[in-house]
Order: sequence, then structure tokens, then C-alpha cells
Amino acid sequence: MTAHHLLSWSPSAVVFDCDGTLMDTERHWQEARNLTFRAFGLEPPAGFADRAKGMHYTGCGALMAEETGKPNLVNALTNTLLNTFTALVEQDPVTMPGAAALVRLVAPHRPLAVASNCPREVVESCLDRAGLLSCFGHVVVAGGDVRPKPEPDVYRLAARLCGVPPEEALAVEDSLTGMESARRAGLRVVGIGPCPPGPEAEKADLWVASLADSGLLSWARNWIGT
Repeated sequence: MTAHHLLSWSPSAVVFDCDGTLMDTERHWQEARNLTFRAFGLEPPAGFADRAKGMHYTGCGALMAEETGKPNLVNALTNTLLNTFTALVEQDPVTMPGAAALVRLVAPHRPLAVASNCPREVVESCLDRAGLLSCFGHVVVAGGDVRPKPEPDVYRLAARLCGVPPEEALAVEDSLTGMESARRAGLRVVGIGPCPPGPEAEKADLWVASLADSGLLSWARNWIGT
């Protein structure tokens, strides 16, 4: 689907990623990764931040251990990473530009859900402190039988809980990992950030610099009838 065709379509539900989409927490993950490496006397491998973006924290801990040649530290790195991130985000919960306005605009008119690789308590705490938690009917996180992104589980389940087929739901994502998850689940995708070159550009139907994009807001106002 092209951006033109997406903008002529109206979603029946919207599913948002949390980290880097609703909440400005990707910087906290980056700082937590750096602090965790440092706590164990390890150097972050070149390009690690790009490879880790959007990963479930357990996968990130495993990758940290693998790329530093410390397989015996998987559990310790994973636990330290999560604890460090949680402490950082509790000190500084900040929404991404345009996120709160878009959520509050759409919430009275469409079912909303969150689909995240973060632990539920972190997602709900962040959204609650930002005053957005009550806007969402469902918060879906990885765990148990629900596999983390890039598997399609969190988005597929979120659409089902919203009461719509996946193809009638819109995903809003900032990471290529999350976009792949949404695509595989059958959702249409708005990608946040610069459009990447090559085939990765096709992971989103529409790319916007931020959720404050005027074209995105105009489109939303059009399909909610305001």
C-alpha cells in the first residue's frame, strides 16, 4: 500500500508501540545499556545501539552477552539492564512530540491499544504518569505464549482485543523491529522517523517525522469526523 492509498483509508482501531513512539524512553534504554556494560567492565560493541533498538529486554541481554563473549553473564546482564532502565524511566517519564495530542484526539472515537516489548509494569507506569493510560483499552506485552516483536503476536492480539480484524487496524511504530511485527500480523503501519533507504522503507505504509506531523493529524481528524 502506498501513502496515498493509506490516507484514503480509515482504521477501525489504532495500536501504538510505547518505547520511542508514545514515550521518550529509547534514550533511557540506550543509557541503561551503556551503564550495564560499564557495570560489568565491558565495552559496547560498535553499532550495538542500532542492533538493539526495539528488542525485548531479554533478547537484548542475550545479545549483550553474545557480542562481548560473556555467555555466562546472560542472566546478570538482562536483570541489570531491566533494573537500570526501570530506575531511569521512573525518574524521567516524558512523552514523544505529538503523542499525547494524537492519543487524546483519537481515543474517544476508536479503540486504542498498546503493543510493547517492555514489561507490563513499565508500560503502564509510564503511561499512567503521562496521563495517557486511561486512553487505552488494552496493553499487550510479550510474555508467556505471546512472543516478542518482530514476531506478530503482540499486534495480532492487540487487534483482536480491540475487536477488529488485523487488516482494519493501524499500527504506529518507530522501530523496524516493531514495524516487521505489525506487518506480519496484517496491520497497516505508520512509521515514525526518517524513511530508510532500500527495502526497509516498505516496512511502513507512511513515514512521518513525528506524531506532531500536520498531515498525520489532518488525516486523523478526517476519519474521526472532527
